[in-house]
Amino acid sequence: MKRSIITIDDTKCNGCGLCVPNCPEGAIQMINGKARLVSDLFCDGLGACIGHCPQGAITIEERDAVPYDERKTMDNIIKGGADVIKAHLQHLKEHGQTAYLDEALAVLNERGIAVPAYEPAHAGCPGMMMRDRRAKASAAPARTVSGASALRQWPVQLQLVNSRAPYFQDADLLVAADCTAFAFGAFHQEFLEGKTLVVFCPKLDKVIDQYVDKLADIFQNNTINSITVLKMEVPCCHGTRIVVDKALEKAGKQIPVVDRTIGIDGELMAE
Repeated sequence: MKRSIITIDDTKCNGCGLCVPNCPEGAIQMINGKARLVSDLFCDGLGACIGHCPQGAITIEERDAVPYDERKTMDNIIKGGADVIKAHLQHLKEHGQTAYLDEALAVLNERGIAVPAYEPAHAGCPGMMMRDRRAKASAAPARTVSGASALRQWPVQLQLVNSRAPYFQDADLLVAADCTAFAFGAFHQEFLEGKTLVVFCPKLDKVIDQYVDKLADIFQNNTINSITVLKMEVPCCHGTRIVVDKALEKAGKQIPVVDRTIGIDGELMAE
């Protein structure tokens, strides 16, 4: 039968593995350093894994595939424990899959397994979730002008910077996902002051491999004292750290890395 099912572009997959824990059905596994769809039977075609792939390697296609089987999928789900069961039930509810959800609950009841609370925290990719913070912002105390910009160089977009520019020599490097400077009000004071900056988006930019090469070139041809990676809490933004790690590996360098995360509401999250 023809139905919607995921497909993984082997040429784009970098083996990061972020898709695997975000497929509670167990349809994706890491094999020989690449994500693989191991069973059509367990893939519901709803694409929960797509927003977790920083390379854009996962898409949904219409093709001949065996029908999705909720009862057989629940065998996999139950083996994973309560957290996996909860993730699966949330996934079905978020996508309006009432029939599959009823079937999953029936299996749990038949086997005497407690049903965890599974109200979805969001609908779809959390990075695309609409949030209206105007009321919260209005209630906050008035901000005063904090002073001059801490930006020490231009350009800052990773695709545009010259990897041999003098400001990279003996630098403390800040590698920031695009949205962080807008989400975190004290970006200049807390993170940018005294650092050389490069920015990119690990989800929307289509030149991730070039970013790895560019950063590797920066690491190889300059003395970089430290690296701070600043990313958002949304799953797709974890690709920021992956790019840095791959560049360090390619450059054969060991440079201290501090990894910090900004919450969607603008707070600096605990390390």
